[in-house]
Amino acid sequence: MKDVSIIIPTYNRLWSLPKALESCRETGLDIEIIVVDDGSNDGTWEWLSKQSGVISIFQSNAGKDWAVNRALATATGRYVRFLDSDDWFLPSSTDKLFEEAEISQADVVCAGYQVSARDEIIREISWIDCDDFLAQQLGECDSSHYSAYLFKLEFIADIPHRQEYGALDDRKFIIEVAMKFPRLSHLKTFTLVHHFHDQERLQNPSGLQETADHLARFKIYRNAFARLAEIGELTQRRKNAACNILWHMAHWVAKTHIAEGENIYRWVYELNPDFVPDEKSFIYRLYRLLGFKRAEKILHIRRLLKL
Repeated sequence: MKDVSIIIPTYNRLWSLPKALESCRETGLDIEIIVVDDGSNDGTWEWLSKQSGVISIFQSNAGKDWAVNRALATATGRYVRFLDSDDWFLPSSTDKLFEEAEISQADVVCAGYQVSARDEIIREISWIDCDDFLAQQLGECDSSHYSAYLFKLEFIADIPHRQEYGALDDRKFIIEVAMKFPRLSHLKTFTLVHHFHDQERLQNPSGLQETADHLARFKIYRNAFARLAEIGELTQRRKNAACNILWHMAHWVAKTHIAEGENIYRWVYELNPDFVPDEKSFIYRLYRLLGFKRAEKILHIRRLLKL
């Protein structure tokens, strides 16, 4: 059995994959690197086929989730790290996470991460130590990036990445992990560099994709809260954790789908009748004065007049 399995799904990222792959090797542990090429047509597979010390898998273009799940099915490590092929691990970060996991016997070890743009670190997000990991993942405070984490394989083996949630697949995954109430530990350091770039990517959606992402997030919360209610774990704190995200989401969705946005807005006040957003903005005041649907219709006209 290996110490750590590192899983990298990739699609047409030959411009960034070599750096991501090399960052995985900066460790003294017994690791395996599993790269799944999701049907790239930029020469990725030809390049991968020449790399030593890599388990390379090719599949017809089916999406990131199928790629990750296929890699997980072959993983032999005691622990797992996930890495997008345009990000990279910081040196010795896997060693540090592994050491902490062994000492604490944690199911999940968390850490902070850095954000890079145009070859410069533009932001650092430290891990916030929170006494309710699930509330944290639901939105109470920043929860870092799951590629900065280390997971015990046997703990997450029954939690797949789910294609139906699109770009929110990792959010769905980590909430499902949190709902199993893992034994946690964390590092007060950074273990990942998450790269923003000019290439098209899922984190910058627009149009129909943006709406689909919002509705996927709404579905994640609906399903999670229904399950938590079933097992008696839907605390008011966890309800409150989601409200600020859902309140803003209602407005974003209403830009194109007012009825769906209103459903989300109503749910916020079912979860917390006294909810007030972080910032008492003009939109908040307009909602309170006119009601959600009338306010959004006025905002729609206002946007049209500015075109």
